[in-house]
Order: sequence, then C-alpha cells, then structure tokens
Amino acid sequence: MIISHNKPTLGKEEQSAAGRIISSGHVAQGEEVEKFEADLCDFFGLPKKHVVAVSSGSAALYLALWSLNGKNKKIGYPVYSCASLRNAVGMLGGENVCLDCADGSPNLDLEQAARSKIDILIAPSMFGIPLNLPKSRNYKVVEDLAQSFGALIKGKRIGLRGELGICSFYATKMITSGGQGGAVISRNKKLIDYIRDYREFDCRKDSNLRFNFQMTDLQAAIGRAQLLKLPNFIRQRQKWFEIYRQSGLNLIDDESKIIEPVRYRIVMKCKNPKKVISALAKADVKAIVPIEEYELLGDPNNFPYARSLAHCTVSLPAYPGLKQADVIKIAQIASEASLC
Repeated sequence: MIISHNKPTLGKEEQSAAGRIISSGHVAQGEEVEKFEADLCDFFGLPKKHVVAVSSGSAALYLALWSLNGKNKKIGYPVYSCASLRNAVGMLGGENVCLDCADGSPNLDLEQAARSKIDILIAPSMFGIPLNLPKSRNYKVVEDLAQSFGALIKGKRIGLRGELGICSFYATKMITSGGQGGAVISRNKKLIDYIRDYREFDCRKDSNLRFNFQMTDLQAAIGRAQLLKLPNFIRQRQKWFEIYRQSGLNLIDDESKIIEPVRYRIVMKCKNPKKVISALAKADVKAIVPIEEYELLGDPNNFPYARSLAHCTVSLPAYPGLKQADVIKIAQIASEASLC
C-alpha cells in the first residue's frame, strides 16, 4: 500500500455531517454556512459576522485584495509560494512585486518587503511556521493562512495582524471543507461587509457586477466537523515532527520560543533531494520537493535564497492519518538516504 505525501483525514463525523445536509434537501449556501462562519468567529475570537465563507482559498485571496482596492497597486508576495498568489494579483489587475525568502527561512524577507515600496503584502506562513510580522509597517497586509491555520505567536492565533486574513480549506490543508472552500476574516467589519455583499451575487436590486464565490452548506458541514478535530490534528502532526527530528533529520524549523507552528509541511534539508525521494519511492512512500525551481513565481536568478531551497528540500508525509510505524520507517529511510 502506497503512503501518500498528503491526504485528508476524514471519518464518520464528516460522513454524518454530509449525510445530514443531503437528507435536508438544502445543499447550497444557507444556514450551515452561517453556522460555520460563526464557528470560525469563535475560533479566532472575533465578534459575530466578521468571517465570510467562500468557495476556495483562491477566491478568499482575490476578494481580500479586491476589498483593499488592489487594482493598479503594488502587491508584494513571496516568490517561494503557491501560484494562487500570482494568479489573484494578476486577475485583479495589481502590479506584481516578488520577494525572496529570508536567509535560512522558507518565509519571505520582511526587510526586502519594507524596501520595496509596496502598497499591499500577501503574507503566508510557509510550512505552518508563523511569519512574525512587524507591528510598524508602511503597507497593508493580507495574512495567508493556507498552510498555517491554527498557528500561534505569543499564544495568540495568527491571521488578524493585518487588514484581513484568508483561509483555505482545500482537501489537504490543515482542515478541509470537502475538497474546496475558504474564508476571509477581519476585525474590520466594513471590509467584511463589503466582501459579503460581493458574494451575494443573485437577486439584487442594483446592477453592480458580482461573481459567485459562495460556499455550499455541504462544504460547511464538513468544515465544521473538521474544525472540531483541529486540536488533535495539530498534536498528531507535532508528534510526527518529533519522530522525524529525533531520527537526526535536518528539519526546517523556527526555534523562537514565541511561535507555535502547526507542521503543515515537515521539510528536511539535504544535499540530494532526488536520492531521498527515490529511496522512499522504493518503499512505496511518496515524498516531494515542496516547491521546485520551475514553480518559483519569478526569475530564479533574482531570488537566490528561494532558488537554494528549491534544490535542497524534501517534504515528508505529515498528515494525521499516518500510522506511527510508517512515520518511523519513513524517518529511517530518509535518514539513511541523506547520508549516502
């Protein structure tokens, strides 16, 4: 049996939640979406109606940038990240400003961001390691929680340190709402109401242009069941991280005492990633280079730290549904292969 690199951890609770919605006969956006939004408000310590659930993380990012009037604005984002960032900026009509990683980190270089005279920064926390944003800055921030949903800095959940935060509930994220789904969060009710109005595209008295970014009740029900499991998911991922670390693997981490990562990705550094990936494949284990050089969102020659990471990293299986015996096996194979 092949051990996947990543997969959702679903069970009878999600089956029951989905079945309840199907039996109700109402699967489109409705009361269950409102309940999921309320659950997320509680999760982030926000007042009611400060979350908008949408169809995907990409939709959430587009809407967040749109609400900040991002068209024709300089929008910065890390070159070492998902193509959804570049796509959202391009579709909005913003000006792309790519940023390198900080030396020794998968997260963006905040000093470069400060020098770049950007208007808006998209700030992901790569691999689930929180990016420690400066309190004083000359740009607006959209915090991207696609890989860091549930992470903490100084005991507080990240996601609310900028103007808006966005979440992804894709199939293999920290939690899923059944394959796709996302949310926008903010302390700024005016921005949230602006986004909610955009989402309600049909049966409107005005003729303002809008698009269908709605989440379904079916998605929301699965998301609610997953949210209850998140604390256990985080604990399980941390357990796998400790097993990998104790095996001697050179893992990417941030040892700052103020942050609490969620281990969305457990990534090892090594001289020959292909050799490690090949050794694991022979044992029916899928591992990947987290971001290949060709996947960088800008010219690799201009971003030396991102380019370096693309050639010395392997992402190991880290999802909660793994068996401990399999994690131990993966750690042993990866350790031996990295020494060859």
